[in-house]
Amino acid sequence: MKLSTRSLTITGLLGAITIILGATGLGLIPVPTPAGRATILHVPTIIAGILEGPVVGTFVGLIFGLYSFTTAPSALAKDPFVSILPRLLIGVVAYYVYKLGGKNVYLSSVLAAIAGTLTNTVGFLGMAVLRGYLNWHAAGGIAVVHGIPEIIVATVFVVVLVKALQKRYAH
Repeated sequence: MKLSTRSLTITGLLGAITIILGATGLGLIPVPTPAGRATILHVPTIIAGILEGPVVGTFVGLIFGLYSFTTAPSALAKDPFVSILPRLLIGVVAYYVYKLGGKNVYLSSVLAAIAGTLTNTVGFLGMAVLRGYLNWHAAGGIAVVHGIPEIIVATVFVVVLVKALQKRYAH
């Protein structure tokens, strides 16, 4: 597999944005729910999948997962099966779901944002359950409290960014 200079550059750029969002706290948007904040750290991975395809999406997801793993505050997130493995799939799922939306960039972006966010939430929490850190009831509660605001916030960001980036950097 050979990546183009463009693909490598976008991987590095979106990976760096992921790290900056996490390190500065800018990737944690305050929301009026018990969760208190919604993460957008997965948004660069969704954008990578949409704009550059599943391989670049996987690499940006790897950067996201490694960042989460190395900065994890709990044993749950220090498990690479929980913090890294699901993140590898975010960009892949976003890419294929985006393609299902056809030529309608708005619809495709909305669907990809929802699917990518669900991949992150369900993948992380599902692995946490499978690895014995949480039970299904607790994971379901967390998914609802965190997942809904994260879907909304990610959808807004993805739609706006994809529309703007596609105009500027069309293949």
